[in-house]
Amino acid sequence: MTSVVIALLSGVGFIAAYHTYGRYLARKIFCIDPNAAVPSQELEDGVDYVPTRKEVLFGHHFVSIAGTGPIVGPAIAIFWGWLPALLWVLLGSIFIGAVHDFGALVVSLRSRGQSIGDIAGRMISPRARVLFLVVLFFVLMVVIAIFGLVIAVIFSIYPQSVLSVWVAMPVAVGVGFWIYRRGGHLLAPSVLALVILYAAVAIGVYWCPIDLSALLRMPLYAGNEAGFFSGLGSVVVIWTGVLLVYCFIASVLPVWMLLQPRDYINSHQLLVALVLLALGLLVARPDMVAPAINGNVPADAPLMFPFLFITVACGAVSGFHCLVSSGTSSKQLRNEADAQFVGYGSMLVEGMLAVIVILACGAGLGLGVMEKGQTITGAAAWSAYYGGEWGAMSGLARNVGAFIEGGGNLIAATGIPPRLAVGITAVMIACFAATTLDTATRLQRYIVQELADVVRVPALHNKYAATTVAVVTGGALALLPGPNGPGSGGLILWPLFGAINQLLAGLAFLVVAFYLIRHNRPAWVLAAPLAIMVALPAWAMGINVSNWIAKHNWLLAAIGSAVLLLEGWMVVEAALMWKSARGVLPEALPPLKPATASALDERERCG
Repeated sequence: MTSVVIALLSGVGFIAAYHTYGRYLARKIFCIDPNAAVPSQELEDGVDYVPTRKEVLFGHHFVSIAGTGPIVGPAIAIFWGWLPALLWVLLGSIFIGAVHDFGALVVSLRSRGQSIGDIAGRMISPRARVLFLVVLFFVLMVVIAIFGLVIAVIFSIYPQSVLSVWVAMPVAVGVGFWIYRRGGHLLAPSVLALVILYAAVAIGVYWCPIDLSALLRMPLYAGNEAGFFSGLGSVVVIWTGVLLVYCFIASVLPVWMLLQPRDYINSHQLLVALVLLALGLLVARPDMVAPAINGNVPADAPLMFPFLFITVACGAVSGFHCLVSSGTSSKQLRNEADAQFVGYGSMLVEGMLAVIVILACGAGLGLGVMEKGQTITGAAAWSAYYGGEWGAMSGLARNVGAFIEGGGNLIAATGIPPRLAVGITAVMIACFAATTLDTATRLQRYIVQELADVVRVPALHNKYAATTVAVVTGGALALLPGPNGPGSGGLILWPLFGAINQLLAGLAFLVVAFYLIRHNRPAWVLAAPLAIMVALPAWAMGINVSNWIAKHNWLLAAIGSAVLLLEGWMVVEAALMWKSARGVLPEALPPLKPATASALDERERCG
């Protein structure tokens, strides 16, 4: 029953936060103006700048930001106990994560859809722009590598999830043409797409699981992560390559044709899965079997403080979100009045997803798991996944499996057959990861094109060349040779992802803070979030770098050190400019032809 109480209180808290703190930010801090010109209308090109209904954009934005981060992160963090993870998700989402996403979206809206890196050049200094763009390039390279591997591993463990993920592609193209070329209504294609996708889930579970290891007669899974990799012909490597080819196509096609409608229909599929999980909680009413605070943490586990804050990652705040807000969503928002709904609201929904993950792992597992041919329940079931040494329980397959098993138990409580329930949960994770992967590739294309100006390589302005760089660098990192063959080396980058991701959030807060002080607006609301997101991830990264050096893991040590150096340099640049920036408007953007009303003095927006 404790899980139901936690879910209800969390949901009420998020709704209250949206209508109070979110509204305060919109009206008093960012001064949202429904009559202001927006990039999607000023620069409409039918490819990247596309005015979009807020319901469609919400779906695209939400599934783009909510990858496997809010699933894997909380599933790992509950190791320290469910209470610290829950508190950080609730407080972090409301006061840090949603503020970060909303702020980045608004600032980009008022900068003609520029990325947060480009905006840093106008708000702080030209050198800050270059530093930020380099950080963004490294972040997105890691994101593409990690999420490509995540999906490939899920496809390998749960082949029943494959069909529904790929069926979504042609369905999305059909929906895109129906809405944007035929001017059709949303209801009919939305319902039809949802039926098709869930029919594909059932077909994949009962009749057509796409298991490449069986098709290619390649035994991969031997009960541990090392079994996923068996050389260049491994299923993980094949799936990673296929996914990157898809990402190339999704990056260069007009956003309305594939990326946006796929995210939209997937958002319905994922929201149905979330509703089923919530209904399962109400029906089963399981008690928390995980400890509120784990007093039996082994010696090899990292300290809860500061590592809790980078482990939960996207469940509370994520630097990657500023790239989605400023890289794609700001180019599609058709009215400033929609910014709170899309920017602030999406992060609160993601926070609720993280809460459900905590409950699935902390209570759902207690409903029963198979261990050595026997069904175990209660605290013993939780210990089966979270007992033992940190190195054994913190692997990707184990944590994904903990949520899928716990979530499957909750969905099965609604009367859905357990086998199908597990399939629904696996598809949910794969879809979340896929939407982040293709969005990250498109964002990396933008970053490469912006860096082309810095390094003066005009050829990289071409979207095909820029996307090739994005896919090749991410793929090379994903298939980095490791102890268990190509592809396994990339998985060691997961600890790096959390720290870099949170450091990026700190830098984005810095840019938004400069926007506020340059326009004589109160920046005090960002003081605590900015300090937290600069200090804690840097502390954790410093500890990680020391550990990697001690273990002679020079790749991780080099990447971590480089990111710390770049962040420190940018903080110094900001400190030098802070006093002189107050009240001084940033350099104006080049006038549009024909000129628009977007040159309105920002200081007049609040009346």
